[in-house]
Order: sequence, then C-alpha cells, then structure tokens
Amino acid sequence: MEDLTRPSTHIWRLLKWGRTLARHGALRGIEGDRNTPAQVARLARVARLGTIQPRVPDYASAFQEIGPAAIKLGQTLATRPDIVGDEAAHNLLSLQDSLPPLPFAAIQAEMERSFELPLDAIFSHIDPIPVGSASIAQVHKGVTTEGRTVAIKVLRPGIRERFVRDIDTYEWAAAHLEELGGEARRLRPRQVIANFKRWTNRELDLRREAASASELAEYMRGFEGYCVPSVDWDRSNSRVMTIEWIDGIKIGDVEALRDAGHDLPALAKRLVLAFLNQAISAGFFHADMHQGNLFVRPDGMIVAIDFGIMGRIDRRARQWLAEILYGLTTGNYRRVAEIHFEAQYVPSYHSVDEFATALRAVGEPMRGKPVSELSVGMMLDGLFAITRDFDMQTQPHLLLLQKTMVMVEGIATLLDPEINMWDVSAPYVRSWIRDELGPEAALADRIRTDVQTLLRIPELVRRIEDRYPAPGGAPIEPPLPEIELVWERRPSRWPGYAAALLAGGALVWAATLIGWVG
Repeated sequence: MEDLTRPSTHIWRLLKWGRTLARHGALRGIEGDRNTPAQVARLARVARLGTIQPRVPDYASAFQEIGPAAIKLGQTLATRPDIVGDEAAHNLLSLQDSLPPLPFAAIQAEMERSFELPLDAIFSHIDPIPVGSASIAQVHKGVTTEGRTVAIKVLRPGIRERFVRDIDTYEWAAAHLEELGGEARRLRPRQVIANFKRWTNRELDLRREAASASELAEYMRGFEGYCVPSVDWDRSNSRVMTIEWIDGIKIGDVEALRDAGHDLPALAKRLVLAFLNQAISAGFFHADMHQGNLFVRPDGMIVAIDFGIMGRIDRRARQWLAEILYGLTTGNYRRVAEIHFEAQYVPSYHSVDEFATALRAVGEPMRGKPVSELSVGMMLDGLFAITRDFDMQTQPHLLLLQKTMVMVEGIATLLDPEINMWDVSAPYVRSWIRDELGPEAALADRIRTDVQTLLRIPELVRRIEDRYPAPGGAPIEPPLPEIELVWERRPSRWPGYAAALLAGGALVWAATLIGWVG
C-alpha cells in the first residue's frame, strides 16, 4: 500500500526526533563517520545547532525519551555495531523497555472492551498495582474465577496506532537513506525496518504471543530443566494474554539464586544449551532472553516468559549456522569461508581464500585466551568488521539470532564468570552435525526428499511458472512498501516541503528554547 502520510509530516517527526537525539549527544557519531552520506551529516549538524550536548553520548536515554517504538528500535540497533558503531551499540544494550504504569482504570476498561464482559465475570481478583510496565503492555497478577493464579498482560490503549504512525516514518526515512547509495545501500535500512515492523506487529497481537509460547513449549518438552508457562486460552485475545503465574527468582539476581542454594554454573550451562536446542534443533527460539524474562523456580527449573519476539531459522540456514560455529571453535576457517560463499552471504567475485584469512584474523586472537576473555559478542563484532570489505549485505533473518546470542552469553557469564561458551557449545554442535549431516542422516534425508518430490510433481507442473526460492542462504524477502521519494515528486510541491521543513525546524527550535527558559 502506498504511503499516504505527507512528506511534511515525516519531516516534522524526524526533526523532533533528531532534536532529541542531538540533546543527548547521539548525533555526534553520525557526523563523524566517514561512511555517513553527506546529506545525512548536514542534517545532523542542523539538528544539533544550538543544543548543549553531554561529553559522552547517551543513546539509550535519547531513544527512551522519543517513545515506545524508538525503544524497540533501539534494542534492535543494539545488535548492529556495523550500523550504529561499537560505542552506540554498547550503550543501547542498557536500554530498558519500561514506562510509567497506566492507572488501573484504563487497563480495566481496555480488558472489558476486549472481552465484552465485566471483569468480575472472568477474574475473581486482579492486583491493581502492575508487576511490570513496558512500552507495549503492562502485566498484573490475578486470580481466575476457578481460583488459579495467573499473569495478565494487557496492551496499552492506543499503542498499536502509535506504532503504526512511527514505523510509517521509519519506512519513509529508510527509503530515502537507501537511495543515497554507497554504504547506506549495503546496510539495507529498508529491510532492517521491514523486519522490525514484522517483529513489532507480532508483539502487538497477543494471540500471536500466546501461540508462540504454546509452540515453544512443545519444542522444549523433552529438554530437562527449562519450561514455558501454560496459556489460558479462554482468557486471551489480541489485546489480553493470560498465562500461568510463575513463582521464582529472576535469573539476573545472582545473590538471591546463590542464597536459595541453586547451582549457578549448572544454570549457566543449561541456559546456553537451551538456546542452542531452540535455535539449531528446532529453528524456533525465544529472541528476547534478557534477565527480566527468565526466572528460576525453587526446584531449579528455568522458566521463560514474554514471547512477543521469536526467531525462526530454516533448516539449511541452521546447518550453515552449526558448521560456522563449529568451524570457528575448531579453527577450520577455510570451511567457514566456504559456507559463507555457499550461502551467498559473500558475493562470488571475492576470493574464498582471502575471506578465510580475514576470518582467521577474527578467530585466532580469541584462541588460547583465558575463559574470561572469550566472547561471542567479540566474535560477532569481529565478523561485522570484515563484512564491509567483502560486500556482505545485511542478512535480516539472522539479526534476531545475533541479538539473542549476545543476550544469552551475557546472562551465562553473569551466572558463571568462568564459563567457556565454546566448550559448552562445541559438543552439542558436533553431535547435531553428526546426527543431521552425517552419512546416515544424509541418506535418509535424500530418500525423504525424493519421495516428497515425486508426490509433488502434479502440483509442480501446474505451478511451473511460479517463482521458486533462490538458492542462497537468505529466504526470499517479502515486497517492500512503495514509497515515493521527495525528489521524485512534482516540482510544484517543493516549495511546500521546503516551507514545512523550515517551519518545523523553527518550531522545534522554539520549543527547545522555551524548555530552557522554563
């Protein structure tokens, strides 16, 4: 669908957001980066004109002040040092998704509107003080009419409309940025925003979150020591989700876990293996594994909550992922390089041998280091650093995986500073490769695939002219929205846009000055 919001509206929003970023010193890095398009650098200088900036940029506070959609976008960018730089990415990792709670009357009205029933017909009691309040929803503890204790997650009223408005402008800005070419095009900002839009749309429909919780529970049923709360489907809809209440200690509260007698190194190892089981075996993983979303029950069970952000990886990409991880842990850089070419992550005009050497430069400095200095995050930073030299485009389907790997490593290291992520991961990955890629598995997979192909021949003939998936590692991406660029619009409209830009800048500047005086 064509973007119906006027360019002047997008410009006004961007000016306001740019002014907020400037006040927190968050535009300094954009100006100083040699890969920043000249047009963007000039706009950044205009936005910060007259502001008093801190000596150390505070990106997290800037995104927090801009609003809920920016908070979610900031958390996404925290995993992209190749886009925002190491300093900004590190700072954004501290971005807390929390907002002041709404009055319970507003939450009650939203629940009754969504259920079309009075609240006392569904719950016998709800604590009006929330146990959590984030940018999209807040959570209350309650008791059902049958007497079960539950957690009730309720969307903030009007939050869907606000996200739609802000993402509309993100798309518009990304389209213009990408058309400037160069590094901006290689980083594919439109695809980054498209993926961000899909992720947030899932979070804004709590039925999808409930379904994700149910699906992950099925995948993890055979994994000992990790579970997912059960969903109360009768008390869940698109705006309200009700799940089993969990009594436990947050996994980040190390002192409380230690006082309760839990084996912290065992918890750390189990968390890493649970993530690998989800990402590599199931291809469906909890992609928001921060400290606030993981609890430890008195019996030692790790319990995950908040399934608004989930990641999927297809079978072929999982095979490549397993081989890449194993290759890096064993120093087989040549094989890791070959996989990148097979997956078409690196264009074929580059040299496999040269890429293998670049990978060695990333991996070897970590080999033989003490455990405390080994880091998945360091490895990802090193890989990001060589992507530009080898024209590797952003792979949106792997962004959530990278983000989650860093999160899991952070929690595991908090629980056990001596944990060696490679030593924990290698046996699991080696076993999976043997079972899934060994001769017996390959033969069974070939037989299964050939039989399925024969059964599909009639359908394939009827659909011979349909588009088939590309052979590369990235799945075919959905079409991007059509956005008319400002410089493609009729010349007669340009004076209006210029006036809107100037007026918007003046108003934002005036509002800032009034704030200083007040």
